[in-house]
Amino acid sequence: MQTSGYARWFRASTPYISAHRNRTFVVLLSGEAIAHNNLPNIVHDLALLQVLGVRLIIVHGARPQIDAALPECRFHGHRRITDRESLATVLGVYGQVRAGLEALFSTGLPTSPLRNADIATVTGNFIVGRPIGILDGVDHLFTGQVRRIHTRRLQAALDSRALVLLSPIGYSPSGQAFNLASDELAADVALAMKADKLIMFDEAGYVYDDAGRRRTNLVPAELDEIIDRAPAAPHVRNQLRAVLRASRGGVPRCHLVSFIEDGALLQELFTAQGHGTQVSEQRASLVRAARQDDVAGIVEVIRPLEESGALVRRDRDRLEQEIGNFLVAEIDGIVVGCCALYPYGDAAELACVAVHEAYRSTGIQPGIGARLLAAAEASARAAGITRLFVLTTQTRDWFAEHGFADADVGALPAPKQALYNYQRSSKVMTKQLETDHD
Repeated sequence: MQTSGYARWFRASTPYISAHRNRTFVVLLSGEAIAHNNLPNIVHDLALLQVLGVRLIIVHGARPQIDAALPECRFHGHRRITDRESLATVLGVYGQVRAGLEALFSTGLPTSPLRNADIATVTGNFIVGRPIGILDGVDHLFTGQVRRIHTRRLQAALDSRALVLLSPIGYSPSGQAFNLASDELAADVALAMKADKLIMFDEAGYVYDDAGRRRTNLVPAELDEIIDRAPAAPHVRNQLRAVLRASRGGVPRCHLVSFIEDGALLQELFTAQGHGTQVSEQRASLVRAARQDDVAGIVEVIRPLEESGALVRRDRDRLEQEIGNFLVAEIDGIVVGCCALYPYGDAAELACVAVHEAYRSTGIQPGIGARLLAAAEASARAAGITRLFVLTTQTRDWFAEHGFADADVGALPAPKQALYNYQRSSKVMTKQLETDHD
């Protein structure tokens, strides 16, 4: 039976839908994104996230809009100096941008993707600001930075299922407004709200290293090096610095997504391949020991392989009993791969090596299967095991590429020989493990 590409995509996206529900995402819509003709599609995609149960805080920028309204505006380094006269213009531009976004989220025409969505937007004085003051002898006047964030108010708004829309304005206790940097505000809000994700829209949608290579996954240390070495416009560097600060401050995953590519946000959030750059400290810890609550995820990974005959069928009770033998690969809180080790003296069987079909080409180097194998080998060596063996019917070439050699049934430990299924005719392969002194 032929399965459509759409059906496969939708099925592959369902774990993400579940994982993102009730999570808090802070999204920066830069002024460049707001000026682009793809903005209505971005708004529709953000509204879809809201409908799917994501708790959204959207921070908007307006850099090009303010540049157009204040062509003679002064800068110090990368910061705009906001005097009393220009502050009124800046606040007016922010009001227009915010009103435009609210109008887009209110679109309810029958031909609109927002038909009957009924998205409630909330804005207000959630941000307490303070003046930056004098830097390098230059008074920045009404250019400010975040002093405090009313997290309880924001939480209450999110609990009411509203979408929160923030302009980059902070108010002092005396009522004075200050002009804030939108990328810094987005990072501050993500940190204060302990957000699950910080998403920033950018023209390129990817981080490029100094060799011009597109990077889809980075750890903060790598991003730090790229910011220092790779050429980029000042506003892009500022945005990357905000991403770096948020990631190092504890935001689990930060994303850079293109505002030009229609659907880039959905691809980044709901597909294994993604469509942007993700920054996360957690990338290195892709593989971990399995827990009891991973059983359902393991079942979903191995079920198609059991149905095809590539794996021997295991019932759920057996998985629960043997969960201590399993390692899992996890991405975005989703189990995407697994393997198991069964010791036999100084040898061990490597079994149930499986990677979900949607994650077999994710751009993560090395691949998920190779990472599972490396983790299994490390675990085996730590337990004093010197040799691994596998029984395989359909993946001989993959194991051969990773150092396994063909062997006969006699190479199996005696208890495993007694259980060998001659009707299945699995290939026996072994691998000698190097020890630390080899």
